[in-house]
Amino acid sequence: MHFTAHAALWLIAAASLCSWIYLYFARGGFWRISNVTFPSVSLSLKKAAPSVAVVIPARNEATLISVAVESLRQQDYPGHIRIVVVDDHSSDGTAEVMSGRYGGLVESVVVLSSLPLPSGWTGKMWALFQGVQHAMDSGPDYLFFSDADIRHSRTSIASLVARAESEKLALVSALPKLKCSTLAERVLLPAFTFYFFMLYPPSWVRNTKRTTAAAAGGNVLVRANTLADIGGIPQLRNELIDDCALAREIKKAGAIQLGWTENATSVRGYGGFGAVGNMISRNAYWQLRHSLPALIGSIAALTLVFVAPPVLTFAGGWCSAIAASAWILMSLAYVPSLKALSVATFWAPVLPFVTIFYIGATIHSAVQYYRGCGGEWKGRIHDFSRSTS
Repeated sequence: MHFTAHAALWLIAAASLCSWIYLYFARGGFWRISNVTFPSVSLSLKKAAPSVAVVIPARNEATLISVAVESLRQQDYPGHIRIVVVDDHSSDGTAEVMSGRYGGLVESVVVLSSLPLPSGWTGKMWALFQGVQHAMDSGPDYLFFSDADIRHSRTSIASLVARAESEKLALVSALPKLKCSTLAERVLLPAFTFYFFMLYPPSWVRNTKRTTAAAAGGNVLVRANTLADIGGIPQLRNELIDDCALAREIKKAGAIQLGWTENATSVRGYGGFGAVGNMISRNAYWQLRHSLPALIGSIAALTLVFVAPPVLTFAGGWCSAIAASAWILMSLAYVPSLKALSVATFWAPVLPFVTIFYIGATIHSAVQYYRGCGGEWKGRIHDFSRSTS
């Protein structure tokens, strides 16, 4: 019996180490942030610069949206930029802030109030649809989707357009740098970047022979004609993870790229562990397509890959050596994500315990779904079991 138990622990440790050897060496180098960083580049043109229409859906963003809009108004871009802000039934005065600052006075900024939300649409996609409809009246070459909490550097749009033009991309997106000011943010948010690229390795997203597709919703540039070719925003009307759904559809029609950038930074602070947990929980069960087997399988896989190594490091013998090797490899892979977000690298060995937090948030997401209040964002619920309605 003792031999059987020890053999089982040894096999778990070996499986974990094999998983990390695969992740480190064979999953597209997802963890090398320096390799996926989109730097600022100049826009070299032989003709007029492409026109860009920026669409910003905003719900209860009165305190942040001016930062995003002003950063976009101050772009160093030789072409025409028009900004469309769509207020998504805010209750905090977002529309009033925007209208008071830009209404009728700034030609490059248009502020729209969203119409009532139709059945079958998520709030963000309905707002985005209305913004795109309005923006398309001016015939832009590109549409740029920004969240209301993103500050863009002066070269942000020029760099993305330059990349799209030079590499003939239908979509290019760069994950913004997340704000890591509080303890909870420093502990938890670098893992968000790490997991995101682990799920969607940028080199696989770029590879036209692979189906892997993803985008970072707060910072997406897409060719207007390609979006029209796939049927536009209505094709995505009920999506919660809309950025990745958009990338998936666009990749069927053209080449796409995903990366990371410091040209766009989030100004949203989540504060404590509870707020970060709610952010993770909001769409986690949707990501699993509301499948209990997928939930159980994900928990088992995360436990094997991330949690088992530190636990089995203290099991003794070869089991400890194998588990410790997996933990070291995991920590080495995590270091670039910490550095990218300016977080001390001594947090790297804590990733297994951060994973436990993410597992808990995923379970919470499933519970909220079956309770009828999943996908809650600023007072609106989008993701719930119909049996509870």
